[in-house]
Amino acid sequence: MQLLISPTNLSEAKMVADAGCPIVDIKNVDEGSLGAQPVSVIRQVIAAVNSSDAKVSVAIGDLPCLPGTVSLAAHGAATLGPDFIKAGLRGATGVADARAMIQAMVQSVHDVDRNIITVASSYADFQRFDGLHWQDLLEAASQTAVNVVMLDTLIKDGQTLFDAMSMADLHRLTDMAHDAGFKVALAGSINMNHLDQLREINPDIIGMRGGVCHQSDRKQGICLQRLTQLINTLDSQATVHTGV
Repeated sequence: MQLLISPTNLSEAKMVADAGCPIVDIKNVDEGSLGAQPVSVIRQVIAAVNSSDAKVSVAIGDLPCLPGTVSLAAHGAATLGPDFIKAGLRGATGVADARAMIQAMVQSVHDVDRNIITVASSYADFQRFDGLHWQDLLEAASQTAVNVVMLDTLIKDGQTLFDAMSMADLHRLTDMAHDAGFKVALAGSINMNHLDQLREINPDIIGMRGGVCHQSDRKQGICLQRLTQLINTLDSQATVHTGV
């Protein structure tokens, strides 16, 4: 499992990269689960992180079902040179909506740079706001050239990925996505206490913010001690797992 941590400013991004996190994810928690940062912030972070071994991910928003808007946001983000671009399918309520949004993102990103990894994210807590079912996410993704499917949680009130979905369904999603050739990313108020469950499910990427913040509050700053502990724990588990 690769770790993705979501800083919200330049100083946090430098901390995350310097700590050895593989993926630095730029997002704005004041604008939602996958809120977008201004271009100036994204530029600064990419320039700073490029001197490290970390990859950079850019969130472009919890988006309405307006494929033209998705296309424009994805194109603009791609011109900044990230390694990943993530789109939240907030406004999609079925396969057709999701497919149109994903296609708009992927085409616009590929028009700029086909090496950028595209991520389509829906929400594990879809039942709380009549959102896109995870099975519809997979069906829509299968009709596009997107690289990664992701689940996060939209409503940040303390409920986690594991409150929103059962282990059985998370296993099903991950296995079905892998069988279809997609990478899988899981997030949603997860923390170190969930590592055993996550390793059992075996996603390719796990995303955190609140779990490494002071007082586990995603709107507070990232705590270097928590971040370092998490990275060291994942590294030691990977060593045990591979027998190195």
